[in-house]
Amino acid sequence: METAVHLDGITKRFPDVVANDNIEFEVKQGTVHALLGENGAGKTTLMNVLYGLYEPTSGRVEVAGEERDFDSPRDAIDAGIGMIHQHFMLVDPMTVVENITLGNEPRKWGGLAVDRTAARKAVVEIAGRYGFDIDPNARIEDISVGEQQRVEILKALYRGADTLILDEPTAVLTPQEIKELFGVLEELTAQGKTIIFITHKLGEAMRAADEITVLRDGQRVDTVDAGTTTRNALAELMIGREVLLDIDRPSTETGGVVASVSDLVVDDDRGVRAVDTVDFEVCAGEILGIAGVDGNGQSELIEAITGLRAPETGTIRLLDENVTDNSRRQRIEAGMAYIPEDRQDRGVVMDFDLVGNALLGSQHSSQFQSSGRIDWDKTREHAKTIINEYDVRTPGADTSAASLSGGNQQKFIVGREFERDPEFVVASNPTRGVDVGSIEFIHERLLELREAGAAVLLVSSKLKEVQGLSDRLAVMYEGEFIDLVDPTTTTESELGLLMAGQQPDDTGGDEREGESDLTEDPTDVTTGGERV
Repeated sequence: METAVHLDGITKRFPDVVANDNIEFEVKQGTVHALLGENGAGKTTLMNVLYGLYEPTSGRVEVAGEERDFDSPRDAIDAGIGMIHQHFMLVDPMTVVENITLGNEPRKWGGLAVDRTAARKAVVEIAGRYGFDIDPNARIEDISVGEQQRVEILKALYRGADTLILDEPTAVLTPQEIKELFGVLEELTAQGKTIIFITHKLGEAMRAADEITVLRDGQRVDTVDAGTTTRNALAELMIGREVLLDIDRPSTETGGVVASVSDLVVDDDRGVRAVDTVDFEVCAGEILGIAGVDGNGQSELIEAITGLRAPETGTIRLLDENVTDNSRRQRIEAGMAYIPEDRQDRGVVMDFDLVGNALLGSQHSSQFQSSGRIDWDKTREHAKTIINEYDVRTPGADTSAASLSGGNQQKFIVGREFERDPEFVVASNPTRGVDVGSIEFIHERLLELREAGAAVLLVSSKLKEVQGLSDRLAVMYEGEFIDLVDPTTTTESELGLLMAGQQPDDTGGDEREGESDLTEDPTDVTTGGERV
């Protein structure tokens, strides 16, 4: 089998870090090759070298047996390399055809005008050739995320890509869209295309790839056959030690009620009822989980509890104090910590360094003030404590949040919130988009807080996560808690029915037989169901 890509001794140095250290990487033509590693392992940097976004400090790039020197992505595209980034680069108001052909439109009238008929014909032809079902006239802003990803793939194919690099391609997809993507990859390789699949998810690498190369701390650890390896073996290669893929939740004594919600009603941004008369209590030393398909009111519920959205009616109490009308600052001072669902939108200020981000929410605290001014020396030490205690991989506290990988951003947020020594923690999808090592780390920290007597409200669309961590588990559907179950005795099949608005029958379910996940992460459940 011929070699499509060979990276020989690639090293890429930045001022503060060696992102890639003498990496040897070879991909066979017509295969799917997964590039696996923790967030920050150097995967995307290596592929940015291949795509011409970065010039390597040393090493050689070979494409189809020919040495190449890329000064820009244009050079890589001309050599048959295409890259689909994690955050799509599409123009929302433009159509599918316009986005695919942008900058390479067929011309007419001596090049004076775009030949829209020819452009549409070319896109329809290439979509049909690879089995892509997509409306060429639809606007990007009107199609699903999965369809947008297919547009990005078609854009690369339209430009003649023989090797496609997909950077964390499942991060924003539903389980159904992930399944469809894997079907697309099979069709592409069947027609001779080569796929490099950047991921930190063990199960997806094993499912999608023929071979898997593992990076750790900027170095290549090994390349293995996807059909013969195991999740545990891959996890150990990634992290450098044995990783606990299953959650071990020890029993603990619960105390009194720390937080409670009564008759809570919350509307969404459109004025539509999102949370409909919800009641619950969370006790000291307890994790109360909320399971549900995304979009059933979980986000609005959390926003109301944390002070980001005003409820229509109802009461929120923390340590027997009514905090319904309290500000975020007042809730933090009362003992509430919050790990947000969207780390970049609500967890950190991307342009701030880690010192500034460590201060967020505590800027009025006497702990970080001196003579009425912020004591930056104390704040810097606080940031360093978070970095060291929570294993945040960064050159230093002066590094911007934007320069950290997603997993390291998440660990920094977790550290900042837990270092408040909270009485009540609200954790909303705390491990979404992070690697297996960070997942294990965050789970351990949540369980340590629980053991120390904190109350935790955990909202997650990952069934195994919310089931494995929770002492009690509420299921939310269309803004209501439709059931409160014991996670140790309720099967995933029964939970799935509840999340679709159905009550399991008295016979119980399949007791997990035959169930499997595409990822080592607890499965993301983001598809909907009908009420019956």
